[in-house]
Amino acid sequence: MAKSLVIVESPAKAKTIGKFLGKNYKVVASVGHVRDLPKSKMGIDVENNYEPHYITIRGKGPVIKELKKEVKKVKKILLATDPDREGEAISWHLAHILSINEKEACRIEFNEITKDAIKNAVKNPREINKSLVDAQQARRILDRLVGYSISPLLWRKIRKGLSAGRVQSVATKIICDRENEIESFIPQEYWSIVATVFSKNTKERFDAKFYGTVAKKMELDHKELVEDIVQKLNNGSFIVENVKRKEKKRSPYPPFTTSSLQQEAVNRLGYTTKKTMIIAQQLYEGIDIEGEGSVGLITYIRTDSTRVSSEAKEHTKNYILENFTSKYIGEHEKKYKTKKEAQDAHEAIRPTSIDRHPEKIKTSLKKEQYQLYKLIWERFLASQMKNALYDTYSVDLTNNGFLFKASGSKLVFDGFLKVYTYASVTDNEIPEVYEGQILDTEEIESKQHFTQPPARFTESSLVKELEEKNIGRPSTYAPIISTILSRGYVEREKKSLKPTELGSIVTDLLKEYFKNIVDEHFTAELEEQLDKIEEEQLKWAEVIDHFYKPFDKTLKYAEEEIKKIELIEEETDEICEDCGKNMVIKYGKYGKFLACSNYPECQHTRPFLKKIGIACPRCGGDIVERRSKKGRVFYGCGSFPKCNFMVWNRPIAEKCPVCESLLVKKNRKNDTIIQCSDKECKYKRVEENV
Repeated sequence: MAKSLVIVESPAKAKTIGKFLGKNYKVVASVGHVRDLPKSKMGIDVENNYEPHYITIRGKGPVIKELKKEVKKVKKILLATDPDREGEAISWHLAHILSINEKEACRIEFNEITKDAIKNAVKNPREINKSLVDAQQARRILDRLVGYSISPLLWRKIRKGLSAGRVQSVATKIICDRENEIESFIPQEYWSIVATVFSKNTKERFDAKFYGTVAKKMELDHKELVEDIVQKLNNGSFIVENVKRKEKKRSPYPPFTTSSLQQEAVNRLGYTTKKTMIIAQQLYEGIDIEGEGSVGLITYIRTDSTRVSSEAKEHTKNYILENFTSKYIGEHEKKYKTKKEAQDAHEAIRPTSIDRHPEKIKTSLKKEQYQLYKLIWERFLASQMKNALYDTYSVDLTNNGFLFKASGSKLVFDGFLKVYTYASVTDNEIPEVYEGQILDTEEIESKQHFTQPPARFTESSLVKELEEKNIGRPSTYAPIISTILSRGYVEREKKSLKPTELGSIVTDLLKEYFKNIVDEHFTAELEEQLDKIEEEQLKWAEVIDHFYKPFDKTLKYAEEEIKKIELIEEETDEICEDCGKNMVIKYGKYGKFLACSNYPECQHTRPFLKKIGIACPRCGGDIVERRSKKGRVFYGCGSFPKCNFMVWNRPIAEKCPVCESLLVKKNRKNDTIIQCSDKECKYKRVEENV
């Protein structure tokens, strides 16, 4: 019989840890949280020092019963939940339910699920860190006070089903503010002049860009100015005024934090932040690897630090020596800056063993697990390697008092680029010229341009914005984005995030009546106060009180001042099958749906299908945009299940010139592939993106 019981959150984690501990240990899972605030009411006693009322989570009865049964069989209990605030809170709740003295050494902590890390953790148990628990509890109570106070107000003033959150509302406001910038943007005209020149000796051509006069930089803002300059250039010659050569270093990227991993996975792999964290959690908790069994492949995934342990650095240095020679190791140990707001509680995200090359374990991983592991493995290995080196070559040309600049570069040592395949490597060489040389002109091209509005946020750029503004923490970025999408405040348009009309209405209301709630600086200050609770510089109840008293006054004022807002329902050309009236677009818990405009007399509803303006080649119905169970966009017939036509890539209004089937397009970074939807037909063409 086991002498010690180890409790973790997930069965996968239990399986991996159980492999490393002998027969004297039994490892079981709580399957996440066991206690929380009730869903049906506030659960916070604001009159009694904001005391939370925790209850057992519905459905957790059998799990708790089994845990209590196992506790009675052993002499020692070790709580091995995740090494962060939330993990500490789960251990605290488990201690309460299982009658474990939190002052005893019952808590173990590890940054990676490896044999050495687990064995070391078991030898060094500690008390539950109450300051960590208090910081997490303060966050939970703040979020509950905001959500359960403002949400009912929105139900009464706008419509049922709406919600507001301390952090999600700020994220929605950021997206709405960007949309307002785009809508109010006024394009400004500007011009460019590019001269294509060459030497009579080599005939090698290169482009030089207009900079200004020899004395200063010039802005080209109207056609007449440009035409006058081009005329003068045509009457003169391009002379090489200055040639500069120098060596340029390109430093490797730091190892991943939660934020940078999410951003890179969005940009390189096309994953959502939610999907990235699900896969990363699997890699952390343990995967069955052929010949090894269940093993954790990466370190803890919720971190804001780029710090790396000295053991991992040394191991990686030896790996580089063995596989790439000593010239790929930097002269000095790599040190990366961690932002000042970072808690720095855990290492950066890295492989638990650099020896597990992605290709070695590929057959044991699912495709998405392999892709994310490869990204993490390459990024970490590259972070410990030498800088890449470029020879750069810049040339200044003059013509009739005007200055043009050209530059080129050539990779002379690949360094970290040897392994980080996700980094772009481009050579842009220009021919050798010498000072005083007169060059021939092939073409002088002038172009009109207009400034572009700021781009909408993507999941990647929104995560970056939230991190830079110190809003939320690594563990909250993915849930924030999932929440504002599921609530219908924001929608995806291709890869961009765009506010819905509902999102704009709710944000405008919050900006007018709850300015602090959607203020980025106020939210960031609250995050700093939560950090101070963890550092034992502030008491959690004092932080709550400082926030809640003015908030409660604002809430009462808003209740009196805000009038009922009537949402204008968007009428569609869809006809109700029951009564013949037009259908209107409504928003529910899971987003848009169609409802009869004759409600409540007629209560017919059906899913909202986004038409793309292309007819189904099988039945002539409308092709609509849909999403698979995993969230992947595809295109199918709106008459499904009567017609089951579907394609993964977006159809276009053009037939295949070979077989007359539907053509579809697939957008890439620099071009677009147009190909036939019929797999038997091999027609394909590539179009460059302008």
